Amino acid sequence: MNYDPNLRRDTPLAMQLKARIARQGPISISEFMALCLWDENSGYYATRSAIGSDGDFITSAEISQVFGEIIGLWAGVVWNQILGAPGCVSLVEYGPGRGTMMRDALRAGQVVSGFIEATSVHLIEMSPALAEAQRQALANSAPPRVWSQNLAGFPAPAIIVANEFLDAWPTEQWIKTAAGWLPRAVGLDQWGNLCYCAAANTHPHRLLDQRYPAAPIGTIVESQHLERLAEAFKALNRNGPLVALIIDYGYATPSAGDTLQAVRGHTYENPLTSPGEADVSTHVGFYELATALHHAGLEIDGPVTQAEFLGRLGIIERASRLMHANPSRAGEIETAIARLMARSGMGTLFKVIGVRSPGLSPLPGFPPPPQTSAALV
Repeated sequence: MNYDPNLRRDTPLAMQLKARIARQGPISISEFMALCLWDENSGYYATRSAIGSDGDFITSAEISQVFGEIIGLWAGVVWNQILGAPGCVSLVEYGPGRGTMMRDALRAGQVVSGFIEATSVHLIEMSPALAEAQRQALANSAPPRVWSQNLAGFPAPAIIVANEFLDAWPTEQWIKTAAGWLPRAVGLDQWGNLCYCAAANTHPHRLLDQRYPAAPIGTIVESQHLERLAEAFKALNRNGPLVALIIDYGYATPSAGDTLQAVRGHTYENPLTSPGEADVSTHVGFYELATALHHAGLEIDGPVTQAEFLGRLGIIERASRLMHANPSRAGEIETAIARLMARSGMGTLFKVIGVRSPGLSPLPGFPPPPQTSAALV
């Protein structure tokens, strides 16, 4: 990220933040993220639909229809082989974007006999603009559809998918100072511009000294406090079997470092540059996620890289079939799949983790056993 750290734009939310900080003092990084994304009047997701080539960023589902199709086939196999083909199942997507992945998944899922007929679709979405885009994308889809903002507001058994959902989960940051580990915050510099600072009048985080004893001053560590998600899964698990698939960019092992980033017009910029007008996110800590889910009594598969997961499910074979059926688009399809699988890009940066109720078999796409990793083509 080669952005100018001093660049600032007086967006409506930036002006609101500066006035508030001047009155009340610095705000935490997690609250800054929440306001940037969800402020009712000026938040990024609350006011726009910015996904796609003509927006600010693009997701895997927008890159290739094969991605959503693979997810749909995966869900169908999970319904049939892992859950035992129940007569009713909730197919849930957290953060469905423009509805592209669900649309492609439902189309592909039709090849699994009985799956679509048993399915009710639940879309967990906070953005009115994106919810409208989802309604248009899914207008011709067969299963009944319900929109909600409740992470656990649907019946079990349930199959949950979440692609690039947790990267927008508000993240707490701590910074190593001479006084110890203090919360990192957003305040004002001497010219009245937004800047990063260490929160004053707070107690140092003593446990971080034990975890990072040799960390130099200035080191930053992050926590997404994913217990809320784990508690939602725990509540669902009490009502019946649960399976979830979480795909996002992040790191598999505990790591220090600042991953707070902003994207506007497919270009990285300082998160303080355009509050409310850029997508703000952090990398997902999959170790923290797996730990929270394990403590909630759930079984975990993975994490594995996106390239490994999609490869195990036969994405190359399915793309080849699509290219053969659409020779005029073969180059486009090949380029898109290469982007999803790139070892130096999305294929490795993105991780995939599976979640299941105790007693359920390991999920397709994760090792072992070998029989769960057969291609879904």
